[in-house]
Amino acid sequence: MDLSVFDIFKIGIGPSSSHTMGPMLAAARFLDLLRGSPFHPVGLRASLHGSLAFTGIGHATDRAVILGLDGFTPESYDRDAAEDALARIRAEAEVRPKGLPPLRFDPASDLVFDHDRALPGHANGMTLSAIDAEGDILTRETYYSIGGGFVRTEAELAAGDTDRGAAPSLPYPFASAAELLALAETSGKSIAAMKRANEIARMGPEALETGLARIWSAMSDCIERGLATDGLLPGGLGIRRRAHAIHKALQAERGMNLTPPHTINDWMSVYAMAVNEENAAGGQVVTAPTNGAAGVVPATIRYWLSHVPAAQPSKVGDFLLTAAAIGGLIKKNASISGAECGCQAEVGSASAMAAAGLAAVMGGSPEQVENAAEIALEHHLGMTCDPVKGLVQVPCIERNGLGAIKAVSAASLALRGDGHHFVPLDACIETMRQTGRDMNEKYKETALGGLAVNIPNC
Repeated sequence: MDLSVFDIFKIGIGPSSSHTMGPMLAAARFLDLLRGSPFHPVGLRASLHGSLAFTGIGHATDRAVILGLDGFTPESYDRDAAEDALARIRAEAEVRPKGLPPLRFDPASDLVFDHDRALPGHANGMTLSAIDAEGDILTRETYYSIGGGFVRTEAELAAGDTDRGAAPSLPYPFASAAELLALAETSGKSIAAMKRANEIARMGPEALETGLARIWSAMSDCIERGLATDGLLPGGLGIRRRAHAIHKALQAERGMNLTPPHTINDWMSVYAMAVNEENAAGGQVVTAPTNGAAGVVPATIRYWLSHVPAAQPSKVGDFLLTAAAIGGLIKKNASISGAECGCQAEVGSASAMAAAGLAAVMGGSPEQVENAAEIALEHHLGMTCDPVKGLVQVPCIERNGLGAIKAVSAASLALRGDGHHFVPLDACIETMRQTGRDMNEKYKETALGGLAVNIPNC
């Protein structure tokens, strides 16, 4: 089933959709479970497993769980209020979610990073428990954060419920790129037009257009905050924000006859880096399709609007809809989770989405759009997820810049052809799934391999 554009693009907080947003949303779901239950708990406990345990501190998973159990959600996140709440909870060992009595929760003892026991459903597993006055468990639920801010219970995952809440009937249903192209041929419609019709069937035209405008506004605002902000990123690596200084230098060089043509790559990179520096600092970003890859799509849109002649802002919605169609296929048929398939599933997916969106708004046929996505994804195959110190900083920030550059190159190459090409997008997606399955676990967001263990003094 075709995933909604608002499943792929979600407004949330950094630094990770699977390690920050997902656990916070899982906590919110657990609170809802307690609100509707006959139990009367006096306390809560949380246990993190697999990748959530190994890189949870660097990805602010502990903060996300604590704040989620206090009632915070990603979309309405307020940084100042969150800091006040964290100080209160750590001092009082108590959370105060709305609709429930105050509940005992001491982060020092009730939040456990279990490095020894992985849960069977997914690399990002966690259990939340409600306890009585004697410390006995009244109810417990297991949640999996499966990438891109998607959360499933153990039962939902076992039932194959990966499209929870999807519309039962859509005018243009597709489960593969081949089906999407066949629908385009028989209907004569673009991918964006078919995706728009599916979304209107879900929510109506007004909600769709309002939502698309809100997504792009959040993306654009994130770029601007990143370009305007200097200083060190949190986490202890001593990484300095670079987007601000690079952007100032690029602005100063504009119009100079000696500026080399390849400087345009720096513009693409700086837009992406601005987003991912905001993400690394715990700011508000849009999953595209994840937080770790949040810079690629907005950077490509900003490049198109600011640097490509005749770009039309009114077509940003078409870009997002086309990108979401590709992202939904990758999520359904492979993965967008770094913990499951490495960074090929995050920046690789984002680059394919951005390439497709750019090809679409530049007049590409459905076949050229599919070709653009395939080129971009193909040249990220095998990319590992190896964040240094578990932080979404090195190599993640620069990697988004290169993902945007690859997206633009892929779209340009596809538009130079007629849409016929050797490797179908579906085959490339399946290859990514198989590669992720075979990849050693230490190269999949555990910070136990790759750059994460080969940088001295980190």
